[in-house]
Amino acid sequence: MAFHPERTTPAEAGFSMPAEWAPHAATWLAWPQNESDFPGKLDAVRWAFADFIARLVRGERVRLLVAGARAEQQARSCLERAGADLRRIEFLRRPLDRGWMRDCGPVFVTRAAPAPRRAIVHLHFNGWAKYDNWRKDHRVPEAAAARLRVPLFRARWNGRPFVTEGGGIEVNGSGTLLSTEECYLDPKTQVRNPGFTRADYEAAWRAWLGVKNIFWLGRGIAGDDTHGHIDDLCRFVDRRTLVLVQEDNPRDANYRALAENRERIADLRLEDGSRPEVALLPMPSPVYFCDQRLPASYANFYIANHAVFVPTFNDPKDRVALGILSELFRGRPVIGIHALDLVWGLGTLHCLSQQEPA
Repeated sequence: MAFHPERTTPAEAGFSMPAEWAPHAATWLAWPQNESDFPGKLDAVRWAFADFIARLVRGERVRLLVAGARAEQQARSCLERAGADLRRIEFLRRPLDRGWMRDCGPVFVTRAAPAPRRAIVHLHFNGWAKYDNWRKDHRVPEAAAARLRVPLFRARWNGRPFVTEGGGIEVNGSGTLLSTEECYLDPKTQVRNPGFTRADYEAAWRAWLGVKNIFWLGRGIAGDDTHGHIDDLCRFVDRRTLVLVQEDNPRDANYRALAENRERIADLRLEDGSRPEVALLPMPSPVYFCDQRLPASYANFYIANHAVFVPTFNDPKDRVALGILSELFRGRPVIGIHALDLVWGLGTLHCLSQQEPA
């Protein structure tokens, strides 16, 4: 099927967004380099990041964006000392603002046939409609498409660029997409696409991500700088099963919002009309740094080819969360990654990474 990405949507060309557990060709990451993201902790974050990469490359390649020659030299030194196999890391030099790959990186869509079987959708990252330093990060999908020589679809709706972050959507790879009203339907706070309605978002996601079935939860977790990303809240672990975070302390700021989401999820039907299986995942005890509540969540895990990497927070509930996820991911070992330093950047493993399907 011949198509022109400037005149065709991915759905029209037979593409759709695959699930995270589908086989990866690589994972896209960016070496931490913005001091404002991790004030006072940037060095500690780099070591935590190097440990994550060292474990990740045991099962797949990593495409690591570095801001320049000095950043690449620093990254190589840290990664080598962390025991990472540098032969499985491709260093890609390009200027960056921040580098949270889940939100500014390449979002891939695939199709079974004919070639090309992969493409990238440019979802026009704009700093979560909050920060001014985003224009370098905005160009990452273009650079990725050029590097991989795959088509680039530039998402538009209502005559203008359509903004969506990867952390704001969750798919099961079979047609269902989850998001939150807080993130995309709030009319006043961090408005990504001014004037867009629920119907606009749903139609745009169907066109640009090839999904068919869309379900909205309410609010995200306390401390979330993105204003309600789904990847701290609710995640698919397979086509028919999802995990939903819950707070058991009625005095916690998350209690009411997460209880409401549990009520809502009872109404979810998958693309075939069936009910999903829902497993409840605990929240860690509140994490603070410099009197700021941080968005610590076990739902911010990353599904790699050979393992599932789960953020941990030196909390007794770490073991509980890892046990629940181990029961759900029978085909992959579940590995905890210390994330108390990472979460100071207001995100952890899933926020930092973006999968490239095979």
